[in-house]
Amino acid sequence: MTDPSTPHRGTALPAGLTGRGGLRRDLTVLLGVLSAFGPLSMDLYLPALPSVEDEFAASQSAVQLTVSAAAVGLALGQLLAGPLSDRYGRRGPVLLGVGAWTLASVLCALAPSVWVLVTIRLLQGLGGAAGIVLARAIVRDLLEGVAAARAFAMLASIMAAAPVLAPLAGGLLLNVTDWRGVFGTLTLIGLLVVGALLWRLPETLPVQRRVVGGLRTTLANARELLRRRAFVAAVLAQGLGFGTLFTYISTSSFVLQGGYGLSPQQFALAFGANGIGIVLAGQLSRALVGRVSPRLLLRAGLAGQAVGGAVLVVAALAGWPLGVVLPALFLVTTSTGLLVPNATALAMADAGHVAGTASALLGVVQFGLGALVAPLAGLGPSGALLPMALVMLGSTTLGLLAAAVVPRGRARSDAPGAAADPAPGEAATRP
Repeated sequence: MTDPSTPHRGTALPAGLTGRGGLRRDLTVLLGVLSAFGPLSMDLYLPALPSVEDEFAASQSAVQLTVSAAAVGLALGQLLAGPLSDRYGRRGPVLLGVGAWTLASVLCALAPSVWVLVTIRLLQGLGGAAGIVLARAIVRDLLEGVAAARAFAMLASIMAAAPVLAPLAGGLLLNVTDWRGVFGTLTLIGLLVVGALLWRLPETLPVQRRVVGGLRTTLANARELLRRRAFVAAVLAQGLGFGTLFTYISTSSFVLQGGYGLSPQQFALAFGANGIGIVLAGQLSRALVGRVSPRLLLRAGLAGQAVGGAVLVVAALAGWPLGVVLPALFLVTTSTGLLVPNATALAMADAGHVAGTASALLGVVQFGLGALVAPLAGLGPSGALLPMALVMLGSTTLGLLAAAVVPRGRARSDAPGAAADPAPGEAATRP
C-alpha cells in the first residue's frame, strides 16, 4: 500500500527530484513550460495570421491551415512520443522532440511560401507533442496519489490558461516585430528549454521499469487501457470539456468583436481575465485535492461549464446584453481549471510504467476532440453568439455523461491509500 500524499516509491528513481509532498520547484517550472508547448505552437502565432495572409497573398483558408497543421502534428506526435518513452525512457524522446520543435521554429521564420509554412508547422507540432505528453508521464513516474493530482493540477492549469494568454503575448510581440519574429521568439524559448532539460532533467523511468517489446506490445498496452472504463470515461470527459474551451478560443473574437462591438483592446482584456480565471481555478483544485475527490471536482468543473453554456444559449435567444454574456463566458472558461487536472489525475492513476502511452491517448483525444468540436461553431452566421453557445453546451453535456460513468474509489486518487490496479500489460512487458 502506498501513501498517496508522498512521492512515488518506484525502483531506482533518481534522487533529488521530489521535495516534501511534491516535485522540486525547478522541475515543476520546467514541466509546466513543456506542457505549454501546444498553446505556444498554435496560439502565440494567432494574432499574426492577417500579416501572413498579406505577405504571401494567400487565402484565409490556406493561412488557417498553418494553425490546423500544428494541431494535427501535436495530436499525432503524442501517439509517437508516448509509447517511445515507455520503451526508451523519458529524457531522450523529450530532448529529441524539443530539439525538433526548435529547429522547425527556425524554419518557420524563414518560410518562403504559405504551403512551405504549412508543412513545417506540421513538423513543429510533431516535435512539440513530446513536451506535452512527457510532462504528464514524468509526473506519473515520480509521484502518485494526492501529490500527483496536485502536480497534474499545476500542469493542467498552465495548459488550459496558455491558449487564452498566448494570443495576448503574441499581440504584444507584434508591436515590436513581425510574424517571423514570433517564430524567432519560439526558437529562443526552445533553445532555453533544451538547455534546461540537459542541465536539470535526469532520466525518470529506470531501465527495469520500461516496456520491453515493439509495436505489438505498444498496441496491446493501448488496447488494455482502452478496455478500462475509468480511463476511457476520464479521457472523454477531459476531451469534451477541452472542446468547449477550444470553441471559445477559436470563436470568441468573432462573437465579441463582430457581434457585440468590443474593440481589440477590450477583447484582449476580457480574454486575459478568462485566462487568469483558469489559473485561479487550477490553484483551487490543487488546494482541494485530498479533501475532495478528483471525481467530484471533475464533475463540478463540467457542471460549471454547462451552467455557463446554458446561460449563453438563453442570452443568445433572448438578446441579453454583454453584461450577461461576459460573466457566463468567464464561468465556462474558469471551470476548465477544475475539470482538466482532475480528469488527468483519474486517467493517469493506474497507468504505471506505461504512463507515456496513457498520456499519449489522453492528449490525442484532447486535441482531436477540440479540433472536431470547435469548427462546428463556425457553421452559423459570423459573429453570432448562438452557434458558439450551442456547441459549447453540447460538448460539455456529453462530457458530463462521460464523467457520470467514472467509477467511485479510483486507486490513489479518489481513495487515498488504496492499492493500485496493475498497469496494463505489466506482467508481459517488464523484463
